Amino acid sequence: MKAGGIFLIVVAVVLVVVSIMLRNRRELLKKEYGITGEKKAPQTEIDVEHPRPHVTEFHVRGEVATVTFDVPLPEGEVDEVLKELLLHESIEVVREKRHTLPIDMVTKVVAMAGRDGEPRRVGAVNLPEPGVLPPPSVAPPTFSFGHIAYDPLEEEFSGEKPENIPSLADTKASDRLAPIGSELRLPRAVDLGLRAQGIDPATMQSGDLVRAMLTMFGYRLSPGVNDDTFIAEKAGVRTFIRQVPHEEGGYPELEGGVISRFVAEVAGAKTDRALLVTDKFGPFEVYERERRDPRCRFITRERLQKFVDSMALE
Repeated sequence: MKAGGIFLIVVAVVLVVVSIMLRNRRELLKKEYGITGEKKAPQTEIDVEHPRPHVTEFHVRGEVATVTFDVPLPEGEVDEVLKELLLHESIEVVREKRHTLPIDMVTKVVAMAGRDGEPRRVGAVNLPEPGVLPPPSVAPPTFSFGHIAYDPLEEEFSGEKPENIPSLADTKASDRLAPIGSELRLPRAVDLGLRAQGIDPATMQSGDLVRAMLTMFGYRLSPGVNDDTFIAEKAGVRTFIRQVPHEEGGYPELEGGVISRFVAEVAGAKTDRALLVTDKFGPFEVYERERRDPRCRFITRERLQKFVDSMALE
């Protein structure tokens, strides 16, 4: 065989070996950092500028304008505070639409809400005259606590020794985790505030809960490096936040690779502090990481109730 032919064979073998090595390296990184090709549950979108209920339908038929909101309602009677908010928002929706749709004959505005089925009638507002809307409210009903001089994350980053050290010796990979909402005690204001932002407390993930509560307390949220991260900012303090959902059938404890990935992200985030929020339980490694780096905190399943209690106002 000629020298040129031998050289081509050697080059081909080298290329095959390099290709195999790169493929194995990619698989190793995926396993190490908990990266999978699984389709993740969609995150509920929250209007970070003004957490208003999302409108799914609006129409005018004769003398009635109907506004339907994507707000999950609890069973039974609609809470009076939530009802007041939705009625107020329905008037504001009509006010915004009046330049594009005729409302000269409208005498009543009806608010509807619901999800996964037929929307329910929340209530109605009779207009003083056909086509004449009430003046904008000076103090509209809201679930925002942004006016309160209080930083709900401060307790998490106070520098004190974290409580509730994770210990999961009895946790098995086969353990199934119920929806986090079924295990939490939510104050009325928080429950209503979640629903007003389109989040169903019964099916929410911990990331949805934290994002909504931070919005209620006046934090400005901006996108992070990917769909599972965001930046929360208030009073000039920026917090990097990663959400780690629990996939059905997945391991119930936070994996070491995910923790390592979070720590690496924090190093490059250029924020004042960082928070990992998850539906999963926390291993002892979480406690060790917090002791080493006071800028990092982990809100794991067993810590979530304490976090809600620290932020909640009855």
